[in-house]
Amino acid sequence: MTAISPELLLRGYAMGVFPMAEHRDDPEIFWVDPKRRGVVPLDGFHISRSLARRMRRGGFTVTIDRDFAGVVDGCADRAETWINAEIRALYLDLHARGHAHSLEVWEGEALIGGVYGVVLGAAFFGESMFSRRTDASKIALAYLVDRLRRGGFRLFDTQFLTDHLASLGAVEITRAEYHRQLSVAIERGADFTGPSPATAQGVIQRNTQMS
Repeated sequence: MTAISPELLLRGYAMGVFPMAEHRDDPEIFWVDPKRRGVVPLDGFHISRSLARRMRRGGFTVTIDRDFAGVVDGCADRAETWINAEIRALYLDLHARGHAHSLEVWEGEALIGGVYGVVLGAAFFGESMFSRRTDASKIALAYLVDRLRRGGFRLFDTQFLTDHLASLGAVEITRAEYHRQLSVAIERGADFTGPSPATAQGVIQRNTQMS
């Protein structure tokens, strides 16, 4: 297929499709347009009592865009991954242009979890997440949802619905409903980097108020 440029990648997101590779060593990239789409309603994220206790216990630090490449590599560090060399390079380019962002969870100087995605208007397209400690990816998602809310985002696209995401409040919607929400979100403005750093208690309280 034709090589994908960062500009073409953003146009694809605006049309509701996203790229994948079969595995890390496959040079081919294909576009995906699921019949049913996973999304996290920004007023419906679920923080369980056990996750709230873990967040209050602390021992971790959350940052934004401190190690985008490290998060992408953490997401690709598994037996099977759709992140090949071209996809990695594309998202690093989007990050350099301000269209892709990461949220990192640290334990001291060790990167223990994180999530990254693409921003277009008031839509955040979550690409992948990883965890090297129990609950690290859940903590990352809790802080991400809080940031998206405070930054004025309207759509949090997770592409597919997994049991892990469903346990946190993600749902599946039809392709038509996704395109309706997408068309509204990309025409709005939002700010990923603007919100101030959040405390664990603040994330928990604001989630409780919105749920």
